[in-house]
Amino acid sequence: MSVKHVAGVGLTWLALVGAAGAVEGETAASRMQAQTVDVAQLEKRFTSVGTLLTTSSAAKQIEASGEPESMRRHADAKRLYEQAKEAFAAGDHATASRLLSEASVTMFSAVRTAAPERISSQKAQTDFNNKLESVKALLAAQKRISEEKSEVKDAADSARQIEGLLAEAQQQADGNRLTEARATLERAYLMAKASISSMRTGDTLVRSLHFASKEEEYHYELDRNDTHQMLIKVLVEDRSKSNPSMDERMKAFLERAGQLRGQAESSASRGDYSGAIQLLETSTSELVKAIRNAGIYIPG
Repeated sequence: MSVKHVAGVGLTWLALVGAAGAVEGETAASRMQAQTVDVAQLEKRFTSVGTLLTTSSAAKQIEASGEPESMRRHADAKRLYEQAKEAFAAGDHATASRLLSEASVTMFSAVRTAAPERISSQKAQTDFNNKLESVKALLAAQKRISEEKSEVKDAADSARQIEGLLAEAQQQADGNRLTEARATLERAYLMAKASISSMRTGDTLVRSLHFASKEEEYHYELDRNDTHQMLIKVLVEDRSKSNPSMDERMKAFLERAGQLRGQAESSASRGDYSGAIQLLETSTSELVKAIRNAGIYIPG
């Protein structure tokens, strides 16, 4: 495999590393350039190698890694590229071709030392920060709605639990335990989403203004039901494992919720979305009972 075949714009990190092995495996004889060089092909190589060194995903990964050795090799590759351009301008096409090959090989070496685990860590931190902002926005909405519907029970307790989860997630992130922190944020996200949707239950006037059809409202109720099911999975199941009596108390709620969900889907398949909506609302209410049974505050 020649360098010109592996230095394109769309190369992934793994492809670059694989290509590097092929380039480095060339014999000394194959690396020697012929005295007569195809100028048109050489110009194309200048374009592809230039892209590889400056705007490719590989170049961006090297810059993001901040790895000194990788960045040094990247700089060496750029220097070789500039020397190749000077040779080309002087009419020494054979030297230009050789220097382009060296620039590509050096670039591959830079990519291999770009500390992909560091890049992964940076992405995890970015993902955590983005999710944290999403949960904070949901919590703000939850508090705003609870103020508008001041008669709703448990809304303040729900907010406090969400705030506790946010604090826990931040502590985990500060301790570089980003996987745990992300899982904690997911629990907070589901709790906030379920809390908001529970406060909206039965608010016909508000909801009717937001749905173009009963079918659209049915899909909204499906999402509410799914949210509560996921919340049970991430919040309640862990608690019920250490408390068998809790698990027994919850079974009746969950079985009833499952039956109603099945009936709702059956009604929807016949086009009876109004009936399906009522069944889903009742199913979600059973899920709320199960969640509250585990000591988790969901307003309603």
